[in-house]
Parts: sequence; structure tokens; C-alpha cells
Amino acid sequence: MHTSMNSPFGLRRLWSAAALLALCALSAAASANPYEHTLQNGLKLIVKEDHRAPTAVHMVWYRVGSIDEVNGTTGVAHALEHMMFKGTPGVGPGEFNRLVADAGGRDNAFTSHDYTAYFQQIPKEVLPEMMRLEADRMRHLTLAPEDFAPEIKVIMEERRMRTEDQPSALLYEQMNAVAFQAHPYRRPIIGWMNDLENMNAADLRAWYDRWYEPNNAYVVVVGDVAHEEVFRLAEQYYGALSARPLPQRKPQEEPEQRGIRRVTVKAPADLPMLFMAYKAPVLRDVEKDVMPYALEMLSAILDGHDAARFPKHLVKERRIAVSAGSGYSSTSRGPGLFMLDASPAEGQSVADLETALRAEIARIQQEGVEAGELARARAQLIASETYKLDSMFAQAMEIGQLEAAGLPCTQQRRIIEKLEAVSAEQVRAAARLLQDDVLTVAVLDPQPLPQSGPRPATVSPSALNGALH
Repeated sequence: MHTSMNSPFGLRRLWSAAALLALCALSAAASANPYEHTLQNGLKLIVKEDHRAPTAVHMVWYRVGSIDEVNGTTGVAHALEHMMFKGTPGVGPGEFNRLVADAGGRDNAFTSHDYTAYFQQIPKEVLPEMMRLEADRMRHLTLAPEDFAPEIKVIMEERRMRTEDQPSALLYEQMNAVAFQAHPYRRPIIGWMNDLENMNAADLRAWYDRWYEPNNAYVVVVGDVAHEEVFRLAEQYYGALSARPLPQRKPQEEPEQRGIRRVTVKAPADLPMLFMAYKAPVLRDVEKDVMPYALEMLSAILDGHDAARFPKHLVKERRIAVSAGSGYSSTSRGPGLFMLDASPAEGQSVADLETALRAEIARIQQEGVEAGELARARAQLIASETYKLDSMFAQAMEIGQLEAAGLPCTQQRRIIEKLEAVSAEQVRAAARLLQDDVLTVAVLDPQPLPQSGPRPATVSPSALNGALH
């Protein structure tokens, strides 16, 4: 399958102090990792050695996503991701997946606003074959019109199923389109349906020829490997590809928002839904920035565990909401959003719910947070960040996403240290960034459900910001 990805939301788990200390020790022991090297053609290599199992994760990240699209061809980044599995002159359609499976591995790909990436989880001894296959399709993709014609229909059906038939996804899409007026984040990763209906293989060929170059890509390898050998293999397979000039990327700044924005979406659903999105800064300088770390901690205080403010006050005590959450991602190429999402309990209106969410934010703005509350949020947030070190795939994802945002992956541990140092006053200052002048409110107005056929499922915001093959 292919996927689109880009949500600031995610489940947070509270891990034991013993597990956290063990993982911190693991991080310290691996302080020499990751290793970096750049080939003459501009392809960057990032290798993190992890010798706990005889496996490896091999990922190729392209510094291009829906942020680079223009009106008329929205969704082309994700469409090309699908077509990357349709073959080259040396590898027939569907053969890539078969070769990975025959080698005992699994593979997939995903597109986000900021990047497009392809990966294989494999036994370490077949890493050379994976590099050969990825280097082949980096330059020699067939992109036959007869292969594209049925695939674009698959993509359009994917849009119907994941967005148009999912009220929460539809609301999220419309909220982005209102929150951002000029920045390309306003466009859905999967594309607008009309653009998909009029897309052709030539559009994908132009995109591929423009962006799929070694000097616009980086390779991440995590696993039971020696970095020197990975660098040698990369030179063998990727080094033969020539760099080519890339298009000039012009700044795409979102104009200043000058007041609250609202949008209402009518769709068949069981319950109303409320999204509140505040424009928020993202991490640009690991050492100098403060607010991105404080916003991460604020989100953890609001919705980091069962005893956090939203589930405790709004769901359990006041019973004004059946669900309430928050989300924020500090790493992105473009502007950030700090988001709240909730559905009202029976007998409660969306207006009541919005008032309640605002009151929770205002309380922190005025009174700050308690030391014990901050300590609990810090423990779960740091544990969740550190626990990523226990998964090779999660480590590779973290490296790739930091690199995509222009942040040094070698500072991953420093980012965790900065999170650990967030103070109560910084959390209060972060809450004060959440003002009406940077707020977009999106409301789902539920319409009667169809009498027959499948009922629309509620899709959590954590699944709404990307596209997976």
C-alpha cells in the first residue's frame, strides 16, 4: 500500500522509569551514531549502526512533497510514488515488491507535505540488492501511459475512501484550506479530485525528471551494518548517477493572519466534530529556539496521558466531550499548527465545547501549570521520544524527518535534552501564543447517515496528514 503522512497528532504512552533509563543509556552508548557522508553527486548518506538484530532498514528520501506542487497538478507527488512500483526497463511492473518479499523483507512508501520516501525492512545481507533496485528507479522509471491509466483510478478511489467518505478527514482538509491562504500546505497531499481527473503520465514524467535526482535525495540506513561498508555500497550503486540542476525553490511565506477564521462542513456522521488550529512556530534552530519545545510540552500537558487536562477535565469530570485531544509537530519545512480536536457529549453543543477548550487554554495562560503536572508530562514525552530508539524503523523515520526539516539528525539527543529543560513559565508563554488572531475553527455539521451501506468511520487526526502506498 502507499500512504500519505503528515499529522501532528499521535498517541503518547507513559513508559516506566526503568525503561527510560535503559533507553537513555542506550542512546549515550550510541553517541557516535549516526554517521554521515555525501557522494560526489550530492546524495547524502546517513547510517546508524544498531547491532541488536541481523536486520536493516533502508530508506530513500526525496526532498520533494506536495509543498512543491502547483495548482492544476495537486497530488502529483503522491501519484508518482504509486508509479515508482510500476517498473523500469530492467525490473518489470510489480517486480520490485516481489524481489523484496523473496529476500525476506517488506517495503512501502509514503508522501507528505515535505517529502516522499521509500523503504525496505530486510535481512542485512540483502542491503546491496535494495540499493541496486532503488538506484535503478531513481533514474530509469518507465512511467508508461498504459500503466498510469488504471493507477490514477486507484488513487481517485483512495481519495473517495480516505477523504470524501470520511467526515473527519473532509473536515481536516477544509480546515487546512482555510487556515492557509497562500502557503501550499493549504492543498491536500492526495490532491484535489479535479486535478486527479485531469492528470496524465506526462505530468508525472515532468515531476520525476525535475525532482528525482541524487542531489535532491538522501539515504538513511539503520541496522546491523558497518557504516564504512554502507558508504562503499552506496558509492557502487548510487554513485554512478549524475547530479542534475534542480529548480529554484522560491520562498512561500504565509501572509499574517488578521483574525479568527471559521469553516463549517456538512457531511453524514454520527456526531459533530470540532477542530481548532492555531498558527505556531516550528523548530528552526535546535539551540536557540524555545517555543517549539514548550509547545510540545503544552500538548503533552493537555493530552499526553489519561490524567492530562483534556481527558480528565472535559471527558471524565465535566462530561462535556466524548473525546478531546491536542497535537503539535515541531518539525516541518513550512509553518506549524497547534491543534485541538474534540467531539461533544450528548446534550452538549459544539459552541459549549469550543468554550470549554478555550477555558482550558486560558487557565494555563493565566495560572500556568503545576510542578507535578509538568513532571508527569515531561516523563511521558521524554519516554516516548526515547523509546523510538528501540525500533530500527522508528530511528530511521526520526532521522529522515529531521533531515527533511533541515535539522541535523546528529542533534536528536540534544533535542530531547531541550525538551527535558522546558520550564513551567515557558509552557505558560507557549499557551499565550494561542490567540484568536492566529486561530482557525472548523466544525463538522453531521447530516443523516445513509439507510444502507457502510457507515463512515471516524478517522483520528493522527491519520489525516499524509499518503501511504
